[in-house]
Amino acid sequence: MKDQKSFYPKEGQCTPEWFAVDATNQTLGRLASEVAKILRGKHKPTFTPSADTGDFVIVTNAEKIKTTGNKLTDKKYYKFSGYPGGLKEMSLKQGLDKNASEIIRIAIKGMLPTNKMGRSIINKVKIYNGSDHPHEAQNPKVITLANATLGE
Repeated sequence: MKDQKSFYPKEGQCTPEWFAVDATNQTLGRLASEVAKILRGKHKPTFTPSADTGDFVIVTNAEKIKTTGNKLTDKKYYKFSGYPGGLKEMSLKQGLDKNASEIIRIAIKGMLPTNKMGRSIINKVKIYNGSDHPHEAQNPKVITLANATLGE
């Protein structure tokens, strides 16, 4: 048999695409997991776990996401300043009222690797509360996550 080398993407060999996702009536966790897959590049045949082969994702209408059950009141987000008495608590409803795009960013970040690559991948998602975004020049492909078709 011939020796076949494994494919490993080099820097600049994989050109990222841009995708646009509408978060209207999408469930928070399902939206975040699908966006995380696209950001990592798991939808491509050239996926390599140790290389960033993912694409850019634009999420619009972030304030229109849905959750199931009692998550609006029961789910809590915590911040700790490091000082005594510096623990801040916020419910999901308060977070959506304050900044819905940050809630989606936290959900997506939790589904990415917790290393240097994950910290760089999270910068490839652009989240906006309204339906307008400044990335029309990139010609993003509009995808619907109900059937998870990538641009077709």
